[in-house]
Amino acid sequence: MSSFKRTLQQIARYPSAVGGTIVILLVIGIAFYAMITIPYSEAIRLWRGGEEVWGEYPKNAHPTYTDWFTKEKLPRSIVINSVDNPAVVKTAVGDPEVASRQIITYTFDYAYDGFPKEIVIFMTALFPEKRPHASILWITPDGREIRMGDMSVRTSETFRPGQDARLQRRLGGLSAEVGLFAQPDAETPTPLKGTYQMVVDVDLFEPNSNVEAKLVIHGQIHGLAGTDHLRRDLMVALLWGAPVALAFGLLAAMGSTITTMIIAATGVWFGGWVDGAIQRITEVNMILPFLPILIMIGTLYTRSIWVILSIVILLSIFGSAIKTYRAVFLQVKEAPYIEAARAYGASNTRIIFQYMIPRIIPMLIPQLVVSIPTYVFLEASLALLGLGDPVLPTWGKLINEARSNGALFQGYYYWMLEPFVMLMLTGLGFATLGFALDRIFNPRLRGL
Repeated sequence: MSSFKRTLQQIARYPSAVGGTIVILLVIGIAFYAMITIPYSEAIRLWRGGEEVWGEYPKNAHPTYTDWFTKEKLPRSIVINSVDNPAVVKTAVGDPEVASRQIITYTFDYAYDGFPKEIVIFMTALFPEKRPHASILWITPDGREIRMGDMSVRTSETFRPGQDARLQRRLGGLSAEVGLFAQPDAETPTPLKGTYQMVVDVDLFEPNSNVEAKLVIHGQIHGLAGTDHLRRDLMVALLWGAPVALAFGLLAAMGSTITTMIIAATGVWFGGWVDGAIQRITEVNMILPFLPILIMIGTLYTRSIWVILSIVILLSIFGSAIKTYRAVFLQVKEAPYIEAARAYGASNTRIIFQYMIPRIIPMLIPQLVVSIPTYVFLEASLALLGLGDPVLPTWGKLINEARSNGALFQGYYYWMLEPFVMLMLTGLGFATLGFALDRIFNPRLRGL
């Protein structure tokens, strides 16, 4: 316990190590927050979900913090559902036991300096045989009434005014997202601020029929991280990228480093053909193309992150580090306390695991910490090449999808920069802490 406190005191002497520790703790906190608030199964469902999951989210919307850097107040999404919503007034005309008429009125305020990305109206209908008929009317703050459309409502209906050519002609050639909110007779389309109404007039032709509708006005900004081309909230991938990156980096670093150390100690202690075989395997493994092998496995066999992790550990065990550990263990083997242990009859296993390996633990810890970001970037690199796990949302997959969909060319910088910043912070945190630990545990570097 005293040695642990002493180590912490020495770490506190290096500002870079303190900063790296803070970053690591922040990433660990994000990882735990993601796993608690968004369970694994829920994260997979959200990331693979389609319109039924992300229907209320805008497509390629910038994060809300982009509004801080502009003079204009960018529009946010507006969602109003006719079910138990005070912004909706639903009245019935006629006898519902025979046939009736429903009038659904939506009221909302629009105080933004830009136009929305899209307008969508979702309707669901209950009827025995004959479909209800709906007429949609748009009322602007200055009292103008614009007929949006008429339709026969199926069990599930989606109306997108922006795709209605007749409505576009009525709006003077402007798209619905612009024409419905624009000031009349303005040379340049400018949003008209104020209180808007949308009235859905429904004719029900059978007893006990009913229609519910939801108005969704997609804004230009949404959420803390924005959305992608599939309307997915990027915050899900940013949060879950932390536990995936940490799990991959920690397991790969610990699995390869500890196993390599044990193999090196075993080879040095037994010597002879055992040590020779280990060295020949290491030399063969060192000339094997590491990344091309992983690419081949991901292309021809599987892209599962856990299979890739196992292959990474297997390929890293007999790496160049085994020769470094061997050089150290050769010195440890000749130490007097090893001779004493052999003299009183200590077993080979006891000498290896209780006398030789603990001697180089101080050298192992810094290398373990520094190697973690190496494997984190390896996983991101595989995902960037399109070989990431097809199920898990990760930082590398975000960068790959942003690149594939031309995010930088279309001005969606956040899509690529956010996971890139998370990767760089994680790598910087472990690297700075590892370098500080190397100075603490390596006497030759303490004066540097």
